[in-house]
Amino acid sequence: MPIDHRRAYALAAALVLLAAFASPAYADRCDDLARQLKSQIDGLSIGRTAANVIYLSHPAAKQLRLGCTSRSVTNELFAQSPTRKPAPAFTGLVASAGAIVFTIPKQDTLRGSQRCLGRMGLLRGNDIKMRFRRLDFRCTRDKTTAAISVSRGRNE
Repeated sequence: MPIDHRRAYALAAALVLLAAFASPAYADRCDDLARQLKSQIDGLSIGRTAANVIYLSHPAAKQLRLGCTSRSVTNELFAQSPTRKPAPAFTGLVASAGAIVFTIPKQDTLRGSQRCLGRMGLLRGNDIKMRFRRLDFRCTRDKTTAAISVSRGRNE
């Protein structure tokens, strides 16, 4: 049976074009965002990257990571405080990083993170979810640490 070379070349070219355009460069944008965070926030350093998550470190946070674009969120910023009641330096770090990641004023992310962390307590519990300025905040705390996650949905 003879092989139709034109059809095989056309199929190969179509597969190459599909592979080139089907895989978006999310990692490149996320790496650029991490570099921008490092250049604008003093004391921040970039760690390893694993599964669309870039691990960052800062003296004010016990754990800090930047989640890259996925199906449900554009970006996600997660920070864990070394104490149960976060210091102002921690909320300032979250506000600065959130302002850069989500391109909104720092005062808005500061107010949102302070509200979320302030609502945790005896009456409302240790797991708070809230929306502020089109951002989703989730604050949790246990006996020794407090954590905050800031994200924005894909459809916003």
